[in-house]
Amino acid sequence: METDRPPAEAQPAPPFMEPFRIKSVEPIPFPTRDQRQATLAHAGYNLFRVPARQVTIDLLTDSGTSAMSAAQWSALMSGDESYAGAESFERFESVVRDLTGYDEVLPVHQGRAAERILLGAVLRPGDVSISNTHFDTTRASVEAAGAHAVDLPVDHATPVPFGGDMDLNALATRLRGADGPDARCVVLTITNNAGGGQPVGMTNVEAVRRLCDEHDVLLLLDASRFAENAYLITQRDPDYAHHSPRDIARVVFSMADGCWASLKKDGIGNIGGLIALRDPDLARRCRELLVATEGFPTYGGLAGRDLDVLAQGLIEVTDPRYLRYRAEAAHWFGSQLAQAGLPILRPTGCHAVYVDAAALLPQLEAHELPATSLANEIYLAGAIRVTDLGTLVFGRADPDTGHEEPAPRELVRFALPRRVYTKSHLEYVVQHAGGVAARAQRLPGYRISEQSPTLRHFTAVLKPWG
Repeated sequence: METDRPPAEAQPAPPFMEPFRIKSVEPIPFPTRDQRQATLAHAGYNLFRVPARQVTIDLLTDSGTSAMSAAQWSALMSGDESYAGAESFERFESVVRDLTGYDEVLPVHQGRAAERILLGAVLRPGDVSISNTHFDTTRASVEAAGAHAVDLPVDHATPVPFGGDMDLNALATRLRGADGPDARCVVLTITNNAGGGQPVGMTNVEAVRRLCDEHDVLLLLDASRFAENAYLITQRDPDYAHHSPRDIARVVFSMADGCWASLKKDGIGNIGGLIALRDPDLARRCRELLVATEGFPTYGGLAGRDLDVLAQGLIEVTDPRYLRYRAEAAHWFGSQLAQAGLPILRPTGCHAVYVDAAALLPQLEAHELPATSLANEIYLAGAIRVTDLGTLVFGRADPDTGHEEPAPRELVRFALPRRVYTKSHLEYVVQHAGGVAARAQRLPGYRISEQSPTLRHFTAVLKPWG
């Protein structure tokens, strides 16, 4: 049963009131200042390497960190663990087909596997993938196929409703120019995670579709946060103000040739992902790769109970009451961080608040990793873990000179796990982040001591300068 629209007689919840109540609780740790300092040093000053038992509030990611609903916990018990053709897959397939309109549905164990399989089937060495912004793992999958990832985000000096859009003029120039013959796919990431969690507008999707048709290029969606993108369209585009988020999502899916998604985000699950496509031949090639690396096509590396949980999550996630709570929570949290002295990206989206570390720490150059510095200091202040989305993540060493090529922006993401933290938890974060902002001019820079050639931020070892 869909939960798109509340009953007509229902009263809307006040802004930022959780539209749920809590049935299960989990204790959280409170490490001392000495423990935090020792932990961070032992982790090589990399928050990805910090043990969860040393974290009080974990805003590292919204991926796989959601709290499941009572209906999802109930769905666990109905999981069919048959190796092939399980009823759990049939339920999952039915929900995905109804949502996306795509007949070909392939479950996988997470989004990273989905993009690796799909992009591996689409791209060949020398091809070009064009996106509003490839996220870190997406870029890694493109490059693993021997292809080139090109980012064409909009560049606005002031906040706009749809800051996640693709630069249409730049896309047209690329498709009509030297990259045209090699452009194999265009990827719209909704919402644009690396671009500050900003949504992509319906007008932009339509225009990208027309350009892809004109040049016979595949249009794919990274739909990991499709529901939040759809909700923000209803709030920021008057033409869609009276549509449900689920209806908007269906329209967006209808304009693409297929999608992949990490269902650890808007699937409200702890594990799982999907590939959904129109083209049976492309689906066949993906299925062959899936069988070799993930498992049988009807379970794709997941337990049957996980498929049932995700099917339920894909229904719950488009509830406008839930999405309103997500957006209002992010807006309130962002406004509180701004009042505490942190320069945030506006307007806020749903899944995170982004802070401009370069603006807060002008004394640090990009090679001194200002986003890393801010994130680490926030951990030291209150055992709060956030994400560096600056040069450590999106920069890279020049292969010829060895010099560090900085990222376009030095952002720190305060991700909001779904249905996990309350207002008092976020007030705790604001208090400690504000204390860090007050002494921002004294924060140290960092340098990379050890790194891997791919996705280096997950395992890199860092050291403070000096």
